Amino acid sequence: MNIYAEIASIERQLGVEDGGKMEAKELLKLKPELKKFLKRFDDCIQTRASRKHLMTYVSGQLGNLERKSAEPIALAASVPPRTLQEFLSIHNWNDNMVLRRVMEIVEKEHSVKDAIGVIDETGFPKKGKKTPGVERQYCGETGKIDNCVVTVNLGYVADNFHCLVNSEVYFPKNWIDDKERRIEAKVPDGLKFRTKIEIALDLLRESVKNGLKLSWVSADELYGRSSDFRKGVVELSLNYVVEVPCSIQGWLRRPRSVIRKAKRIDKLWVSYGASWQMFRVKDTERGPEIWNVRAARFFPHEDQRYGEEGWLLAAQNVLSGEVKYFLSSAPSDTPVETMLRVAFNRWHIERIFEDGKGEVGMGHFEVRNYLSLKRHLIITMLSFLFLAGSTNRLKKWEKKYYIMSGKKSGRSSIGTRVNHKSTNAQIGNACKENELLAKAN
Repeated sequence: MNIYAEIASIERQLGVEDGGKMEAKELLKLKPELKKFLKRFDDCIQTRASRKHLMTYVSGQLGNLERKSAEPIALAASVPPRTLQEFLSIHNWNDNMVLRRVMEIVEKEHSVKDAIGVIDETGFPKKGKKTPGVERQYCGETGKIDNCVVTVNLGYVADNFHCLVNSEVYFPKNWIDDKERRIEAKVPDGLKFRTKIEIALDLLRESVKNGLKLSWVSADELYGRSSDFRKGVVELSLNYVVEVPCSIQGWLRRPRSVIRKAKRIDKLWVSYGASWQMFRVKDTERGPEIWNVRAARFFPHEDQRYGEEGWLLAAQNVLSGEVKYFLSSAPSDTPVETMLRVAFNRWHIERIFEDGKGEVGMGHFEVRNYLSLKRHLIITMLSFLFLAGSTNRLKKWEKKYYIMSGKKSGRSSIGTRVNHKSTNAQIGNACKENELLAKAN
């Protein structure tokens, strides 16, 4: 369900007119609220003309245009396309300050004690060679090596609320080393080659510096396998739960020396003594998703020595048999449920990408210079925040409605232990698989 469909679903339950897609009449209803929201950025954008262009751009991203790049947005608003393109490329406004304001609003209005920062990359297929950062590289959207732009992103998750709070373009090294190409795309001289790991850590550092409070960081295998990434997160006084490949090696007890051979975690998973526990980690349309989980303290093998003690979690889906491994820097007394909540909340970033691309035109940029691309991404985060905030307010009204009416919302907590005596058919199947798994071990 996309973000507009979710709004429509909640509205139907509350007896509100079905908004469906953001048609002109629905956008007109939101216009006073949107104007009020954008006024919070007035000190970032000094001139009246640029503020008007911001309103035009955001309204276009929230509207029902098929393409949400500068030209179709401008034409739909009866604005000369060049003026909106110049708003991105040459107008004098503080885009970095806009990004900081987005973070400030998120922290002020949506923060929770156990907020999660989710790191992930996404790709945008492009034609030609003129878009800044475009290169033949792996593209998650198409699932193959493709001509695309890749961004590294930081998502913010607070209970049911999520949004994007930082994003940077990944420039392959051959792009950075191509002086002629850099000049043509107006890439700043100070922008040096950085790996995706380095970009991810810079996003976290910038967000923490700007006052965005995070308790946890989650990431997939690409980042989780990197000891530099994990150490960088800890240096920011944040806890992580990151997915790792089964090839990661280490020990369950602190080794006296590295002469004692480290084992792959998939081999440790078979042999170590922690008992299986069954958890519901996600609710899907087909019912609860149940995973068997083992957790143990772990010392990773890093740089010819053992690393800092942390947690190793092995999780197996009781129906599909899929196995995932996670490392965590959480304190030794952290409940397994807490770490699982972080580990399996990464779906939020996938939803952010889905809605960002499908609803507000995150990937619809058609630009040839770095500043225009950077500003498009920042404005997209602003538009998404407005939309996510509106959805969140409706969810609060929905919750109030269910409380006042005495009805149940159908939502349930994630990361809870499953009662093995439950009569639920799916949980019964899970128990049978668990018994077979126990016998196999």
